[in-house]
Amino acid sequence: MPPRKIIIDTDPGQDDAVAILLALASPDEMEVLGITAVAGNVPLALTARNARIVCELAGRTDIPVHAGCDAPLVRPLVTAEHVHGKTGLDGPALPEPQMPLAEGHAVDVIIETLRDNSPGTVTLCPLGPLTNIATAFRKAPEIAGRVQEIVLMGGAYFEVGNITPAAEFNIYVDPEAAGIVFRSGAPITVMPLDVTHKALVTKARNDAFRALGSRVGAAVAEMTDFFERFDREKYGSDGAPLHDPCVTAYLIRPELFSGRHINVEIETQSELTLGMTVADWWGVTDRAPNATFMGDVDADGFFALLTDRLARL
Repeated sequence: MPPRKIIIDTDPGQDDAVAILLALASPDEMEVLGITAVAGNVPLALTARNARIVCELAGRTDIPVHAGCDAPLVRPLVTAEHVHGKTGLDGPALPEPQMPLAEGHAVDVIIETLRDNSPGTVTLCPLGPLTNIATAFRKAPEIAGRVQEIVLMGGAYFEVGNITPAAEFNIYVDPEAAGIVFRSGAPITVMPLDVTHKALVTKARNDAFRALGSRVGAAVAEMTDFFERFDREKYGSDGAPLHDPCVTAYLIRPELFSGRHINVEIETQSELTLGMTVADWWGVTDRAPNATFMGDVDADGFFALLTDRLARL
């Protein structure tokens, strides 16, 4: 099979960075057409900066990085420096990027890429709020039908929220955008907290990254060292959940994940449950399924894959 063409839409974030590195380390499975930055974990200027830092860390300055939307569709931006640090990539000491931002707004690049490629040949991989994707779908509604698949990190069912009692961060930041994407008719696969909280970087797994003896291995180990302090304190977990790399791991080894094709609606009205992914896991409504919502991951297989691929960079 030829490599799958993907656009990574992202708001790096340490776990976003690892997801990007995994994709760039897997050219046989994925051709990264470009990276589009969105405001989320930190403001847009920093997410666009961080995406370029990661490309340079991987030695892939050929990957175009485009800046996108700097705020949600209708709400003020909520960020997560309390998790990711003031830069979004706190932890390792990484140099400022030398590669420039690519020309063109991320939304226009998404539209043009889907129009320029054959229908059903480009996968969108959103790792942050869905503002860029939703804006592209609003501006050019016909492109939703050209998408091969949207594989995203967001939402939750059993785990429920990590930014409010009911909502996961990516969906909460721009629930209106999420609603547009989930109603778009494009095939959607979701990596919710229910999966990502099972992909924990334990000490042994982080030691394996560090033992790679490379600049990439050291940087990833330092990122997760920083990242895990929040999750250990909040959840009492054994390490940091690697949320976003579940997206790119799925594109390499989908058999590591299992879930159900269900209906998912996004709450946009309630102050109490704003941004909740209302996942009809048990089929108690007559609403048509619109997303494959993953529920489990082979964590050992996931980390074996991740460590093997990072060793290639």
